[in-house]
Amino acid sequence: MTVNNPVAEFTLPQKYITNRSSPVFWLWSHISRYWWFLLSGILGALANALLAAAIPIITGMAFTVVLNPPVDIKWLGQLALVLASTELLRGFMQLVRGYSFELIAQRIERNVREELFTSLLGKSMTFHSLQSVGDTMARASNDVREINLLVSPGLNLIFGSISFLFMPIIIGYKFHPSLIITPVLYLVFYIIAIWKYLGNLKPVTDEVRLAFGMMNSRLAEALDGIETVKGMAMEKDEVERFGTNARRYRDAIVHQGEIEARFIPLLILSIAYATGLFHALYLYQNGILVAGQVISYFGLLLFLEFPTYISLFAYSRISLGLAGARRILELINKENLLDQNITGYSEPMIGEIEFRGVSSTYDQPHGLVLDNISFKIKPGQLVAVVGETGSGKTTLAKLINRTYDVAQGVVLVDGVDVRDWNLETLRKNISIIEQDIFLFSRSIADNISFGKPGASQEEIIHAARSAQAYDFISASKEGFDSITGDRGVTLSGGQRQRIALARAFLTDPRILILDDSTSSIDSATEDKIQKAIFSAARGRTTLIITHRLSQIRWADQIILLRKGRIAAIGSHDELMKTSPIYTRIFQRD
Repeated sequence: MTVNNPVAEFTLPQKYITNRSSPVFWLWSHISRYWWFLLSGILGALANALLAAAIPIITGMAFTVVLNPPVDIKWLGQLALVLASTELLRGFMQLVRGYSFELIAQRIERNVREELFTSLLGKSMTFHSLQSVGDTMARASNDVREINLLVSPGLNLIFGSISFLFMPIIIGYKFHPSLIITPVLYLVFYIIAIWKYLGNLKPVTDEVRLAFGMMNSRLAEALDGIETVKGMAMEKDEVERFGTNARRYRDAIVHQGEIEARFIPLLILSIAYATGLFHALYLYQNGILVAGQVISYFGLLLFLEFPTYISLFAYSRISLGLAGARRILELINKENLLDQNITGYSEPMIGEIEFRGVSSTYDQPHGLVLDNISFKIKPGQLVAVVGETGSGKTTLAKLINRTYDVAQGVVLVDGVDVRDWNLETLRKNISIIEQDIFLFSRSIADNISFGKPGASQEEIIHAARSAQAYDFISASKEGFDSITGDRGVTLSGGQRQRIALARAFLTDPRILILDDSTSSIDSATEDKIQKAIFSAARGRTTLIITHRLSQIRWADQIILLRKGRIAAIGSHDELMKTSPIYTRIFQRD
């Protein structure tokens, strides 16, 4: 059955389509890809059980020979040789079984990680804004690992042990038909007990995975905000909060242990041993069985011990793996309103922007961030967007490249609704530099060339010079090979913003959006960067969102936002004459 996966903002290459309708079907769509290893693992498990069944049979035959003199030493030697050969072959089949399931487990863990990571990259910013990073990391690391353990040792031990359950029935019948009563009754009660055990275990293992995710989320938040925690001397409070989550995780693990401690099949196994041995001895006493057959039959009953004891561990691994799969699938299947639109408009971009009656509700579920916004920007124009904090400037910018979608109205680029553009083409032609710059823990050169991985060293240097970043980069010990550290912590705010500018210049976008991107730059550097921006703006449409009114003088057009609406629009000179609000802002500066 072919199952189409949910639409993603970016549908990145996937190895194969998976059935995401339920955790079991999803896992099977991964496992079935390696059916030949699964088949070899199952055959290895069956062969191992059959060869293991030969041991009590041969042992019983040996006892029969010893208990009936004269003892045939040659026959005993042949039985010993067969026993040794059987064990050697059995060891090989165990290797086949273990290798097959372990290979499946490792490959599935790799594939699930890739599928989850691909899905996360394809999610919209709305999704990532609401999703805890710590919980996501817990699912991407620990929950994925639980799926590995579900296959090996989980499924490995279950398939390896299930075949043992049927040996006393199959071979016991050959000794005497009535001898199947005990193993059959045991099998029935065993299945009922396992079914109830899994039912009791499911909510507990779900809680274990949930509690771990919450604990990890709290840890990630505390470490990410460590400067704030230390700055406000809140270490003790954070320890207490983390301790609460850690205790919840501990309690869930303890509860799981309590359920495992009440594993009923262990009691059923003891009863099966007693009744089975009593039955065999009764048949022996009545001359129906010989002593060797009694020994063989009880040896076969001992086969029930392996699946019983293994089930306590193996089915816990299955339950934890399914809980992990549910959490991963929940993340993958979360609704996503944006799509890549692969067949959409992908002609070379000119850079014309138009808003027609646009309203947006992003981050304001009970009101509008932008309300009935309409304006038009010609290709190559430099436009400044100004207004008070919270007036909707950043939201306006992020509607252009579809970081978020409009609630009403339409945003057009080159006369085409942005929702009709191929999303990759749209975003490759639009570069947004935000106030909060993110740099990867890589070299400065890698950060500059992030949007253009194949860029030459000359191109990178030219972009750095254009962004006024070359001097401080070349002055560092490693130059362009210097590692920026996590989030660029080794650099000042102004340096991070100049590297971001260089990254934008290198990709040569048709639309450049600067969202308060010079806020952390000193006055001397700002003059240089303003010249660089002015130079870079030539030939491309540029939007500057800024509180620095010195930059507004450059603009061909100024859009003044107030409470999500356009309060005024025009050039600097026009607004100074016609807009009291703009005049007050400018005079205040």
